Amino acid sequence: MKIFVTGSNGFIGSHVVKEALSSGHEIVGLRRSNHAAKIDLPRQPIWVEGTLETNMRHALEGCESIIHLAAYGVNPCFDSWHEAFRWNVSASMNFLGQARESGVKRFVIAGSCSEYGRSAERYEYVPCDAPLEPLNAYGASKAAITIAAMAFARENEFELTVLRPFHIYGDGESPERLWPSLKKAALAGEDFPMTFGEQIRDFTPVKFAAEKFVHYATKAIIPKGEPQLYNVGAGKPMPLKTFAEKQWKKFGATGRLKLGEIPYRNNEVMRYVPLL
Repeated sequence: MKIFVTGSNGFIGSHVVKEALSSGHEIVGLRRSNHAAKIDLPRQPIWVEGTLETNMRHALEGCESIIHLAAYGVNPCFDSWHEAFRWNVSASMNFLGQARESGVKRFVIAGSCSEYGRSAERYEYVPCDAPLEPLNAYGASKAAITIAAMAFARENEFELTVLRPFHIYGDGESPERLWPSLKKAALAGEDFPMTFGEQIRDFTPVKFAAEKFVHYATKAIIPKGEPQLYNVGAGKPMPLKTFAEKQWKKFGATGRLKLGEIPYRNNEVMRYVPLL
């Protein structure tokens, strides 16, 4: 199958491209600039440079499926409301429109657990139909594109799946995030300052998430005009402290985990666990 992947040289995108290529699919990868994937690939996809606002009709020709992963604001340091809604909603809808006009019939879009926001704390396991109460620009814009894309799919009767990943980690992740910074400190023999680690999370290996995206892009039976929505998680919730201790031991760390040295973020959601 010929699959067009946006955000193809990002963290999750790189793993999705690797999984799809390893399964024998032809991949067209959209990237902003001449940057390599975050991980080694079995072979190179067809790289296309541009953004979601670029005319991509020529590159979309012959593609049977879209995996849309490109997003603004995943890093909380970049939390501009204007830019989040520009790229995650307006530009994304522009791209989906181009793909639809080019004859693409199947779309898989990355949502986010951040769409649930505050409502996640009211559930032991968050169902897909939980109220959306995002707490920042990224979560709000991802909730908006989910709603818009699902309406677009109903109106135009194409196949759409929205996958909401919960706390993905692994090789290629941004170095300032928890798992890479934990690994770096452990391998360097340094101490690692962190919060008390009482947050409950469903930490999910990135390979598992990548397999889900490729599955829904290629194998699943998806009814036309009836968009599907699923949470993506490993089904193994644990306190962040427990996760850190397990990884610390796995890496053979000689330093200490310094619990409580970093305060919780403003509006920290203390429990984010999906119903799968």
